Amino acid sequence: MIAFVPAALRLSLTCWLRRSRPLQRKVVGPGAWMPTRMAATVTVEPAGHCCWDEPVRIAVRGLAPHQPVTLRASLRDEKGALFRAHARYRADGGGELDLERAPALGGSFAGLEPMGLIWALEPEKPMRRLLKLDVQTPFAVELEVLEGHEPEPRRVLGRAVHERHFLRPGVRREPVRAGRVRATLFLPPGSGPYPGIMDICGAGGGLQECRASLLAGKGFAVMALAYFNYDDLPKNIKSLHLEYFEEAMNYLLSHPEVKGPGIGLLGHSKGGELCMSMASFLKGITAATIINGSLVNVGGELHYKDETLPPVGVNSHRIKVVKEGLVDIIDILNSPTEGPDQKSVIPVERAECTFLFLVGLDDHNWKSEFYADEASKRLQAHGKEKPQIICYPGAGHLIEPPYFPFCPASLHNLVGSPVIWGGEPRAHAMAQVDAWKQLQTFFHKHLGG
Repeated sequence: MIAFVPAALRLSLTCWLRRSRPLQRKVVGPGAWMPTRMAATVTVEPAGHCCWDEPVRIAVRGLAPHQPVTLRASLRDEKGALFRAHARYRADGGGELDLERAPALGGSFAGLEPMGLIWALEPEKPMRRLLKLDVQTPFAVELEVLEGHEPEPRRVLGRAVHERHFLRPGVRREPVRAGRVRATLFLPPGSGPYPGIMDICGAGGGLQECRASLLAGKGFAVMALAYFNYDDLPKNIKSLHLEYFEEAMNYLLSHPEVKGPGIGLLGHSKGGELCMSMASFLKGITAATIINGSLVNVGGELHYKDETLPPVGVNSHRIKVVKEGLVDIIDILNSPTEGPDQKSVIPVERAECTFLFLVGLDDHNWKSEFYADEASKRLQAHGKEKPQIICYPGAGHLIEPPYFPFCPASLHNLVGSPVIWGGEPRAHAMAQVDAWKQLQTFFHKHLGG
């Protein structure tokens, strides 16, 4: 009967039949394959709402047996900057590829790395750090599977878009503008009360909500506190007053959904240094996690009532030029154990709280391991509890929540030029996963939950 079908319709039927039937595969041997036109399916599990700090299972189905493919991930931040990662793989004998079982053969990473396509994302333009400015919206990660390996992957066989959120369903975001305090409070689902944590960022300043929003999804009431370069707050850190942080702490403790009698502190870099200062001078603090913090006051004077900590001295001659426009500042700060710079040491021995120090052993911002050890010595010399210190070989300064891409270098606000932060990509990524678990365990233990 097909002979009586008009020519144009016969052509249409032929094209439809060709599209509906994949080309036959001819497998020559265990490691050989012949190209096919079969479309591949990229899946991400769990398929529902996923937060940035949660792992997912990425798989590809519909490939030829043992077919070589390249997987590529990309996202654009809120300013339009592009971040990308790729890795080469080979499908199994059934034409499937599961990143939990298949090692990467090279690319942005190698070996068995189920989340490698996320933590290995690199900026298209060097020395750019991935930040989340609006935690109420997700990052959209585009995943693509491409035919072949080197020198250049060929056509796209399949793609999917994977959204990574920063607010777990039910987490509430409350802007705080009370007295002088400028912050955002994140509350878990339900009515509480919950253990309270104050989250203090580093010398980047502003109001950084990312870590606090993710931590609130773990059962904590977390306040992300701004302290400079935001709204009507000071523009720099030349003169900071702990009374501001005390006011913020009292606000958090008085909130009906925050349970006392004390709160936790979480700070990274300059924020970690400020957490040590708060624990040393203020009451009402039960536990503090310090991520790559300093035992000396850095960048400007710190005041509390009639006491002042001067900033530790800086010797710019100790800056090492790595290459044009990029420096290493690991040795820039004066030693706090000798001379007038001893006055800059935070009197951590006064603290009544329990400490957890998370340390990147390849931190090139400053000597975080030395500061953690010195803090431990001072506490124990005054009869205080020995703090827990967890060190991560191969981790640099910017220890963030899990799966945030490794940032080897970027602009340092206080230095005014790009610096190296230290670290090795895979070791740093693994440190972020473990540090996130450790700080949650620490806070649940000492604050309740």
